[in-house]
Amino acid sequence: MPEPDFRSRRRAVLLGLAGGALASAARASHIDTRHLFADAKPLLVQATPLPVVATFSILGDMTRQIGGEHIRLTTIVGPGVDAHSFEPAPQDIKALEGAKVLILNGIGFEGWLPRVIKASGFDGMQVLASRTASLRHLNETEQQRSDPGHKHKDADIDPHAWQDLRNGMIYAQNIADGLSQADPAHRAYYQNRVKSYIAQMKKLDTEIRSGFAEIPESRRKVISSHDAFGYFADAYGIKFIPVVGLSNDAEPSAREVAAIIKQVKKEKVSGVFVESTASPKIVHQIARETGAKIGGTLYSDALARPDEPASTYLGMFSWNAGRLIYVLKAGD
Repeated sequence: MPEPDFRSRRRAVLLGLAGGALASAARASHIDTRHLFADAKPLLVQATPLPVVATFSILGDMTRQIGGEHIRLTTIVGPGVDAHSFEPAPQDIKALEGAKVLILNGIGFEGWLPRVIKASGFDGMQVLASRTASLRHLNETEQQRSDPGHKHKDADIDPHAWQDLRNGMIYAQNIADGLSQADPAHRAYYQNRVKSYIAQMKKLDTEIRSGFAEIPESRRKVISSHDAFGYFADAYGIKFIPVVGLSNDAEPSAREVAAIIKQVKKEKVSGVFVESTASPKIVHQIARETGAKIGGTLYSDALARPDEPASTYLGMFSWNAGRLIYVLKAGD
């Protein structure tokens, strides 16, 4: 039998390679190859995603949930990194140079941000996620415990407003409105996604309130690494006794630690919790000297690493509430 000519063999090989490549791509990205070529035209005319920068991981996740495929997101302070002690790098300045939108918390939380904005020459849209949120004013004792990094025009305001899911809903809407203004062609997309996102927040908020309602108020007392859960405490009726003030950079004196140990024993605190971005040393000391249960890790200023339960804003809330409810119920 005569062999096929060179052109026929070459054509067969190319077709085989192309088919294998398409099949591999389909498996990797879950694409239905039946629609691959039908979708080619829209992909060719798709606009460039909106370049957006978020200041830290919690805002980054919120922005990703709302912006989806129509944004190109860079988050300056990533998961597991303390935004209080963060020092910007050249790549952070470069990211902001090319951005059209900056999503920030404000209220003095990102003390390093003005330097980055100035160095980058950023003149795009700034979206203040905390705008119109219900803000918590610090009492005199809390202000005294705050570190020098919080000495600014909003020094009497707790900047951790996202720790109340009702504020989280406001944050999300502000982000969606900012993206809609910067990219009006995709306004409906952003608004539909934020509507669904807020519905998830409302559902989780109801579940958390129901969980804490089953625990006697007298038992809802815990130790935390720093004073980042004031909003959570007010929202869900939990008393947090922080080891230090608003920033993890602060160091408690021996007298302050002794006072906390005395308070834990007197008030029969149910558990002590380490925060993901704080040193566990002092918290473990308090647990040893009081016999309080170590409840694990809570997330306040930064999300967990990818693929961990607290790697998203809603995941963080679910994880924190779950750990607290478990420890407080175990003490009954």
